[in-house]
Amino acid sequence: MSVEARRLVIAVDGPAAAGKGTLARRLAAELALPYLDTGLLYRAVGRRLLDRGADPTDPVAAAAEACALTHADLGREDLRGPEADRAASAVAAIPAVRAALLDWQRDFGRRHGAVMDGRDIGTVVFPEAPVKLFVSASPEERARRRWVEMRARGQFLPLEQVEAEMRARDAQDSARSVAPLKPAEDAALLDTTSLDAEEAFAAALALVRARMAQD
Repeated sequence: MSVEARRLVIAVDGPAAAGKGTLARRLAAELALPYLDTGLLYRAVGRRLLDRGADPTDPVAAAAEACALTHADLGREDLRGPEADRAASAVAAIPAVRAALLDWQRDFGRRHGAVMDGRDIGTVVFPEAPVKLFVSASPEERARRRWVEMRARGQFLPLEQVEAEMRARDAQDSARSVAPLKPAEDAALLDTTSLDAEEAFAAALALVRARMAQD
C-alpha cells in the first residue's frame, strides 16, 4: 500500500443503528486501515459527566470532561444504552466539547489514514476526505435493530420506547446549531433498511471502490 493510500480517510456518517459502525469496521479491515468510532468520544464524555452526577447539558462541565478524556475512557463497557445515548447527544450539541475533540479526531486520521464513523466526519472533521458515505435506514428498522442489540445485553425496554427515544435523538442531532447530522454534499448515500449485513457491506465496498477509482 502506498503512503497516499495509508493516509486515506474514509468518512462514514449516519444516524444511530443505521449500520455505519459495522460497515466502517469491515471496510477498515478490508482496506487495512485503522478504525475509529468517533461516537465513543461523545459517549465517553457523557459517561464521565454522569459518573460525577453532573448535567450533560452543562457546557462548562462538559468541556472540562472533554479535555480530560483518555483512551481508557473509550474502552468502558457502559457506553451504550438509552442513558449513554441521551448524554452523548447532549454533550455533542455543545460547541466547546466538539472543539475539544476535533483536533483529536483529525490527528488520528492524518497519522495513518483511517475509516472513521460518526455524524459529522464528512461535513466537519474531514470535509476534504475523498471518500464519504452517508448510511441511513428507516426509523422503524433502526429502532428494531437497537432493540435486538439491547436485549442481547440484557436490557429489556419496549420497542416503542426505543423507537421514541431514537426519533428524539434524531431530531436533536439534526437540529443542533453546531455540526448537525446531515449528509455531505458529495457523500454517496446508502440506505440499509432492506439489506442484510453482507448485502450492506458489498454495497458499501462497491461505493468506496468507485470513489477511490475516481481519484
